[in-house]
Amino acid sequence: MAGNNKLVLVVDDSPTIRKIVEITLKREGYRVNTCDNAMKALASVADDPPDLVLLDVMLPVMDGYKVCSIIKKRHRDMPVVMLSSKDGFFDKVRGKMVGSTHYITKPFEPRDLLAVVAKYTGGNNYTD
Repeated sequence: MAGNNKLVLVVDDSPTIRKIVEITLKREGYRVNTCDNAMKALASVADDPPDLVLLDVMLPVMDGYKVCSIIKKRHRDMPVVMLSSKDGFFDKVRGKMVGSTHYITKPFEPRDLLAVVAKYTGGNNYTD
């Protein structure tokens, strides 16, 4: 299995996205925690630091860029992959400026998600 029991935190306010990502990752052997907002995400990172964070840009109350910035101040080496329906150059640059490791545009194919997750969790390169 690609996941080798690595823990991935999925942060998205869409229950559908959270569930699809969770199912996709669990099928590949990843452990998954999910959160629907920034405060729960920050608490989860503090309580049970994941090997990777998949973080939606558009969250209620505090956006994903701010969450990423806070995570990276406390966990410099923790990979944070931004998930967004925005595909603009400036959105990607803004993500890099706050420390994101990678940027995935929604909608995405499960194999593309798995390849990125494997890359940043030290798993085998995923190919279907």
